[in-house]
This record gives sequence, structure tokens and C-alpha cells, in this order.
Amino acid sequence: MAKYNRNSGKEWTKSDVLQLRKLAKENTPTRVIGLKLGRTEDSVRSKASDNNISLKPTNQSPYGKKK
Repeated sequence: MAKYNRNSGKEWTKSDVLQLRKLAKENTPTRVIGLKLGRTEDSVRSKASDNNISLKPTNQSPYGKKK
């Protein structure tokens, strides 16, 4: 098993969720958030969805638009 799954199967703590919220606000990629929290990418996406945390980058222009 990959080493970033070290918290796989464990309950999320309040501090985990706060850190997830902070990293998402800083536009950290989902994969990197997973590595930092010791969770899978799917787990991070699921928890973000449960807590209404957007993982979408805020600084990208819409598709088809040139800067």
C-alpha cells in the first residue's frame, strides 16, 4: 500500500477538516492535499464535498477564453 494512505480508514478529525479547508483555499492541488493529510485523493474529494469545500482553482479562466 502506498505510504500516503497512512490515515486510510481512520475518522477525520476537526483539525484534518480545518487543514483541508485551508489547503483548498490556497489552491493546493487535490493530490497534494491527499499527500499532506495522509489520505487518498478520493477521500479528500469526498470529505470536501461533505463539508461544502470547493477544490476548484479560483485563479483559472474559463475554457475557451484567452488571457
